[in-house]
Amino acid sequence: MRLRTMLKTDIAAGIRLKEIAGWNQTAEDWTRFLETSPEGCFVVEADGAVRGTAATITYEDRFAWVGMVLVDPEYRSKGIGTRLLEKAIAYLDERKIRSIKLDATPQGKPLYEKLGFVSEYEIERWTLQRKIAEGRSTASRPAGLPAELLESICKTDALCFGADRSALLRSLNRNAPEMTIGIWSAGRLDGYAFARKGSFADHLGPWIARDFATAAQMLETFLGDSPRETLIVDRMKGNPFTGELLQAGGFTYSRLLTRMYRGTNDFPGRPETICAIMGPEFG
Repeated sequence: MRLRTMLKTDIAAGIRLKEIAGWNQTAEDWTRFLETSPEGCFVVEADGAVRGTAATITYEDRFAWVGMVLVDPEYRSKGIGTRLLEKAIAYLDERKIRSIKLDATPQGKPLYEKLGFVSEYEIERWTLQRKIAEGRSTASRPAGLPAELLESICKTDALCFGADRSALLRSLNRNAPEMTIGIWSAGRLDGYAFARKGSFADHLGPWIARDFATAAQMLETFLGDSPRETLIVDRMKGNPFTGELLQAGGFTYSRLLTRMYRGTNDFPGRPETICAIMGPEFG
């Protein structure tokens, strides 16, 4: 087996592994990692092909994220996932990143605990399967936001998330401007949301709201703007109103994720304001 840095030419191999796993990421998502962290993404090769992947992304050197940990089912139980995680951690430790975060499935959580990760809070994935009427129109709103309003959202998001991730938010807005939502009242930003076009579903997040009414308005807007039959939301389990809103909107609970961190947690952000995360691969 050979462990090496991931290249853009490996994206097709990453897509193969994520399709086997039934994940929703696209080549654009892989590109986001490789352009943001070209030396922090890794693969393991065996028998002439890529059999495992892991990717990292660093936010302002405050903390880093580990995602896209995938192993070919035929090559599991050979230590590939552990080797990739250890490499990702070593890379971030060399960069002196004091906090490493990830969102763990129940199956992966014991491994992460062995590597020094501890739990912060829980996240629930909710999914909607719906029928779209033929000829249904979507995105009646103007697509995208003026630059100054997008900048306002990015500044607020840095406080909520714990670090600046404006490059990712701008990327989401470029690829799906019709699903970027911002709500202001009396000059105050009450809430905002972005969405990603995945391989089989649109994924709402980050979704941030001050109150129930704002959150409800944004979810209704997203449901109207998205043309997809499958929608995904990774909601903060501790949020007081998103469970009710998603259930009323026809979503059903799919699985549990655990937000974990290794090292210090000096920049936790403001999780109480978060309705849903961007996704387990990005935080």
